[in-house]
Order: sequence, then structure tokens, then C-alpha cells
Amino acid sequence: MSTEKEQRLREKLLPEIEEFKAQRSTLQLATQDANGVPNASYAPFALADDGFYILVSELARHGTNLKASNKLSVMLVADESESKSVFARKRLTFDATAEMVARDSETFTKGVAALSARFGEMIDNLAGLTDFNLFKLNPHHGLYVKGFGQAFSLSGAELLDVDWKRDGHHGTPKEPAEKALSEFS
Repeated sequence: MSTEKEQRLREKLLPEIEEFKAQRSTLQLATQDANGVPNASYAPFALADDGFYILVSELARHGTNLKASNKLSVMLVADESESKSVFARKRLTFDATAEMVARDSETFTKGVAALSARFGEMIDNLAGLTDFNLFKLNPHHGLYVKGFGQAFSLSGAELLDVDWKRDGHHGTPKEPAEKALSEFS
């Protein structure tokens, strides 16, 4: 059960995270091929009520990788020009699983509609090409970094449970929510 201070932190931080996601148009992707060889890339995305959607070609390395391994890491990051310091750019990272969406499903229609609403008719054209696949990315653990000393672990359903991380970007968060709230403000 969360304390009142943890609840206040969550109420302040989650709207900021949602706004940050809405301001980004692309995701940075870290995928791996069938042999575990990593690849860094990016893809435009749309966020629907049930997750992130990307439409990628299997001719692209990350498209092939997502078919070979559904495990990936994702990052949304503030542009360098928006950041006070390149050493502490605001970012949201999360571990996820990619689910290839069947073309004849309601989920495919929903994902393509979300992408099309965001990026226009080009999405409809790409979705009609047989080498393009729609993937739904399902996050299961995340980290939101606002700046130096301001890293917040995200977990639970839809990454809605928030903990301030005082030990860097790994380990277990143990700092009281009161201190996090004072540094957040």
C-alpha cells in the first residue's frame, strides 16, 4: 500500500511523464537478432490506451530482429537542444516485449488508426505493404530520468507505480518519498 507521500509523488510525476511521451514522435529501439547481436535504431510511434505501436519493415534490421526476438529496450529522450545539460537529458526508458499484430485483427486496425492519426496518410500506404509489420510494444519495467539525482523507477500495470531511485539507475529504491517530492518541486 502506498503512503500519502508516495501517492503525492505519483500524482505529480505521472502527468509529467504522459506529457513527455506525447511530445516525442519517435522511440529509440534496442533489439537483438536470433544470435543475440544488438542493434540500435528508432521508429515513429503512436500511443494508444493499450500500449505503444510501431510499423516497421522486415527489410530493416530492427524489423527482422523483432520477429526473431520479442525482447527489447526502448527509450524516449529529450532533444539535446531542449536540455540544460547533455549529461542529464530527460528520458524515459523501459524494457518491453514486442507483439506482432495480425493484419486481420481489431488490434491491427486500432494500431494503424493511432499511427495514421499522428502521422497521416503515409501510414495507410505503409500498412498496405506486405513487408511492413505492426508491433505492439508492452512495457513491463521503466525508468524516468528528469535530471541529476532525479531517477524514478516505474513498474506495475501500465508503469503506474513510481519509486524515487537514490542509488543511481539500478538497485532498489529506498529513499523516502518526502525527499523525492522536495527535489521534484
